[in-house]
Amino acid sequence: MLNKKIFACFVFMFVFLVTVCAEVITFSAKKMEGNTGDKEEYTKLIGDARIKTETLEIFADEILLFGKDFRFIKATGNIKGINNEAGFDFSCNLMKYDRETKLAVLEQNVNMIDKANDVNASAQIIEYRQDTEIAIMQIDVSIKQKENTCSGAVAIYRKAQQVLELSGNPKIERKNDVFRAQEILLNIKTEEIILDGKVRGSVSD
Repeated sequence: MLNKKIFACFVFMFVFLVTVCAEVITFSAKKMEGNTGDKEEYTKLIGDARIKTETLEIFADEILLFGKDFRFIKATGNIKGINNEAGFDFSCNLMKYDRETKLAVLEQNVNMIDKANDVNASAQIIEYRQDTEIAIMQIDVSIKQKENTCSGAVAIYRKAQQVLELSGNPKIERKNDVFRAQEILLNIKTEEIILDGKVRGSVSD
């Protein structure tokens, strides 16, 4: 039993660095528990948990690392994070991350900020694929970008192309102007708006 359970930080650090030899990971927490068994290998950080990889830094109430070579990360409660490679800051209440595919799923009161492009997005679910630099946002989507306030049921943010696609009763408000359609495309760089299907709106002089 004792050879499987890990409670001492220095023992965990040794096992962790040997197992995850391809990436240096640092961590801290008020409490830690884990298991190095072949079938149920995991490590849980509890209370003011923090983990930092080469590209990602996460703060949360609890952080769970599991899977082969600790491939998966699950964070819960008061999550704040920085993705240095993608250039995003984010906050939410539940996060799942695959270190191999670099797919992040953020849930519950999600806020994500792309400072480089002045994009501040909120939704109940945001899925970000780092390999394609695409964020898919769902439920209560609201996005602010410069003078544009965008909303809809679903939004796809293509960071590399600086394009935002809105659907599900989408709307863009710009000062006193309002644009609606079945689908709306906003060019983040030029602020050009393309409306498609049942177009309507209002503009001021």
